[in-house]
Amino acid sequence: MIPASIGILGAGRVGTAVARQAITAGYPVTIATAKPVESIRLMTEIIVPGATPAPAAEAARADIVIIAIPLHRYRSLDPSLFEGRIVIDVMNYWAPIDGELDDFENDPRTSSEIVQDHLVGARLVKSLNHIGYRDMEVHGRPAGDPARRALAIASDDAEAARAVASFIDRLGYDPVVADRLAAGRAFQPGTEIFKGSHTADEMAGLLSAACATIG
Repeated sequence: MIPASIGILGAGRVGTAVARQAITAGYPVTIATAKPVESIRLMTEIIVPGATPAPAAEAARADIVIIAIPLHRYRSLDPSLFEGRIVIDVMNYWAPIDGELDDFENDPRTSSEIVQDHLVGARLVKSLNHIGYRDMEVHGRPAGDPARRALAIASDDAEAARAVASFIDRLGYDPVVADRLAAGRAFQPGTEIFKGSHTADEMAGLLSAACATIG
């Protein structure tokens, strides 16, 4: 599947940065928040020109749906909206910054596995969580550029991972795919992948080494 449309839930710094980069790459983008559509229309026109403000249900009908809300609000998401949809989880659990959350402190799984458990039926992919929102719009490079930065992808759904890889490539980054959602542990906050910028070869090595330690 080659994705043709992008829906974004969340209009914070990360969500709007991804939206702008997606628009630059030629995608039609819908963006939704918890607020009524009319109340975010002006904000959208100013901060994300070219994006269409929409209700969450409409944004969730896009080929790829990006969840970029504060992680502590993940249970506010209606799982029925994401049934069968390809969903990119860009959220991070970062207790030193956001405070401890029982859901994640007391569960050995990665944050994305916990989110997947809530969004039953979603085709969840972990990615775009390990690049700063400022970097997103300036680090993109054409395919083949030796300075092109790589971004990691982790999913239990191979087809969804390929669709997200196509999207990330169009954003200007080399996708490097791990075949398990649990492999997202390798690029959570505090990891070497999370803290740095890497080429595709470097990313593949780091991801492979980290995945070898995951049971």
